[in-house]
Amino acid sequence: MRLSKSKNFDVIVVGAGIAGIRAAIKAGEAGCSVLLLSGGPIFSGSSFYPGTWGLGLIGPESPADEEDLVQSILKVGCGMADEQLVRSFVSSIGPAISEIKGMGIQLKEAKEQSEKDFIPCFDHKHRAWHGILFESAKEVFSKRLTELTVEQMPFSELLEITKRDGRITGGVVFQKGKGIQWFGCKALVLATGGYGGLFERRLTTNDVTGMGQWLGLQSGCTLINMEFMQMMPGYIAPCSNTIFNEKAFRFSRLYGREGDDLLENSPNQREILIERSTHGPFTSRLSSKEVDLALAREGEAQVEYRPEIQDHMPEFIKTYFDWLWEQKHLTIDDKVRISMFAHAANGGIRIREDASTGVEGLFACGEVTGGMHGADRIGGLSTANGLVFGGRAGESAAAYVGKTDSVPTKYHSFDLWEIPKREIIRKGMQATMTEAGMVVRDGKVLTNAAESMDVLMERCVQKPTTDPKTTAASRRLWGQLHLAKGILQAELFRSESRGSHYRKDFPQRSASFERRIEICLRDGGLRVGFEPR
Repeated sequence: MRLSKSKNFDVIVVGAGIAGIRAAIKAGEAGCSVLLLSGGPIFSGSSFYPGTWGLGLIGPESPADEEDLVQSILKVGCGMADEQLVRSFVSSIGPAISEIKGMGIQLKEAKEQSEKDFIPCFDHKHRAWHGILFESAKEVFSKRLTELTVEQMPFSELLEITKRDGRITGGVVFQKGKGIQWFGCKALVLATGGYGGLFERRLTTNDVTGMGQWLGLQSGCTLINMEFMQMMPGYIAPCSNTIFNEKAFRFSRLYGREGDDLLENSPNQREILIERSTHGPFTSRLSSKEVDLALAREGEAQVEYRPEIQDHMPEFIKTYFDWLWEQKHLTIDDKVRISMFAHAANGGIRIREDASTGVEGLFACGEVTGGMHGADRIGGLSTANGLVFGGRAGESAAAYVGKTDSVPTKYHSFDLWEIPKREIIRKGMQATMTEAGMVVRDGKVLTNAAESMDVLMERCVQKPTTDPKTTAASRRLWGQLHLAKGILQAELFRSESRGSHYRKDFPQRSASFERRIEICLRDGGLRVGFEPR
């Protein structure tokens, strides 16, 4: 199929979470014409996931606190975070928060002493905490996008990044109801989020598919830290796919399918649950991993709250239960069942401080990127990451546009093809990733899983079609299969346990793996190995 350009823009931003919105606004404020694409509605992705009350955000309390936060990120990251990137990131959090405040976005602030003493997950001290309220953010950002005449295309999916002479020239886009179009641009920003869509159970919206990582690979980017995926407890009943507030663990009793105490063999059960209440995602670093490992073995657990939760309810738990009642009609007295879910990615496309990727004209920001976090991530920094690097990506893309001439291209050849039995293959991929790549990982299981991905890819016979929707779904599946295999290979390569990565056959951290693992695409095949020193 021969595509002619539908329209030219200076900058195309792909993804409409906090990072993508910030990038589009910054590029627009610099005078660029901007197209904002979103796989779901505008204001979607993990940033606006409906399974929680809002966006938690932390930053240094003062300039003097910046160095402590830097060192904390590096320590919690277990040597896998990029120090230069971290330092640049931390120094920019405060200005970014001030900027969105100045825009009029309502932030929930810590007021009471109990709130001020709140310690973010995996951190060792309190920080400046804020909560970005969804409705306020949507209202303010929407108004600003309109003022800047940013063109918005919801329910649109980027299928291919086009290049010429090594430079970005545009993107092929499938828009629901309008088919496939090719848009030209000088710069493109990937802000597509993580890769929760590779798993059966996930605390992400359906538009978080991992396609940004795959398209980045195809364009020449490198992925790092992909084995470090956060796994979180969430409700499976009575309100499925809802995040479980980890602060409630200290007030909880956990029961298995047969009504047995899930931690009955733990002599220090109470202490473990108290420690587990200090962090949301699973980590192999702490003794509280017993809770997650028991939950993973059982598959699910019933939660009952101890009576004392009513008498010792900090503001953060109260906010959560108020939201549960308003949105889910659940009270603190209701019995709930929880399981482990894929949540946020700590790894992704390797970027520089200016959000560039090494591919001329291609920038990335937010959860699609890697380097700011390591094997574990301090709570509240994912939002901060989106704010900081989203803004930086938009500014850098605009600066690139200002000094770059357009690459003359009129037409682009794009093949329409379908993969038969896509749903069966997709479910096979998700089942394989759920079995092998969740909390507990094992060398033999990972090896078999990678081989299963090869089998699934062999079943992907590409047949010609005239249907754009079918083409979009097929290309998405093809990319997800490759990405899933790369992640499995990275998890297999890291023969140790470190942060969110737990190997049952290698339960200890090893000095032999004090290096980041990268995934590249070379000669059409995946290459997985240590990042060059």
